[in-house]
Amino acid sequence: MTPLRAGVIGVGHLGQHHARLYAAIPGSQLVGIVDLSPDRAKVIADKLGTRVFPDIGGLLSHVDVVSVAVPTSAHHAVVKACLSAGKHVLVEKPIAVTSTEAQELVDLAKQRGLCLQVGHSERFNPVMQVMRPHIGRPAFVECHRLSSFSDRGTDVDVVLDLMIHDLDLVLSFNPGPVEEVRAAGVPVLSSTVDIANARIQFKGGCVANLTVSRVSTNKMRRFRVFQRDSYVSIDFQTRQGMVCRREQQGGPRPSIVVQQMQGGDEEPLKLQLASFLESARTGGRPVVSGEDGALALELAHQVLRAIEAFTERHQTEEG
Repeated sequence: MTPLRAGVIGVGHLGQHHARLYAAIPGSQLVGIVDLSPDRAKVIADKLGTRVFPDIGGLLSHVDVVSVAVPTSAHHAVVKACLSAGKHVLVEKPIAVTSTEAQELVDLAKQRGLCLQVGHSERFNPVMQVMRPHIGRPAFVECHRLSSFSDRGTDVDVVLDLMIHDLDLVLSFNPGPVEEVRAAGVPVLSSTVDIANARIQFKGGCVANLTVSRVSTNKMRRFRVFQRDSYVSIDFQTRQGMVCRREQQGGPRPSIVVQQMQGGDEEPLKLQLASFLESARTGGRPVVSGEDGALALELAHQVLRAIEAFTERHQTEEG
């Protein structure tokens, strides 16, 4: 199998790990990297024994696939350049800033017959892969994703930074069209929303309650699903899962059977990149397609509009 030549655009907090893994995964060859900081690029390139390209155009002429890990505000322009050059692209989440930008990228990838995958890495968390078969038709979903404050990612609000992970997960269970979104959120340490809660009701009957914060002292990444006859709990940090099932026995009262599960030690990003390379090589649909990324982004914007409406309503009442 001829290795696919890979490049990384943006080798900051996340991009450096894309580069590290491309250099290690069978079936890929790390050809080079690009970063706005020449010093940063040199450090990463020296560590991995690869080449620094002075610009995106120079890199694209030497690769088959590329990871885009630049700030969200630059996703659309950079991904568009890569797709226009005929390269398969894995872009970190969110796919773009606006739904219009996202749809343009999805359409361009389709027109060019290219793989466009979005980096919603929780789909590749080993515990999710273990627990997914136990989730059928969710009736109620509750998510908590809390982290401490960091300057990284604050070019967008917490909905596009963190909640979008859980929005993508909820949508991956096919709950149907959105019926109503209610949300509230406030800025705390940045100029954009840092903590938010959303209640999303789907026409199929499923309700999702999501809370995210990037100003918490304790980290939490938990996902709970309630469905007919069972309850599923997932902790993405510890990679532990639990399934509680109702078991009707001979007596008048049902009993509860609890099954504990543990996800493996595999690095989610490594599994994600391996899946991306396979889709690029075979032409198969990626696990998290550009269309999936666009749907998650559109729902994120519905949440943001609901937060804005909530804020305006209460400011008017206070005035």
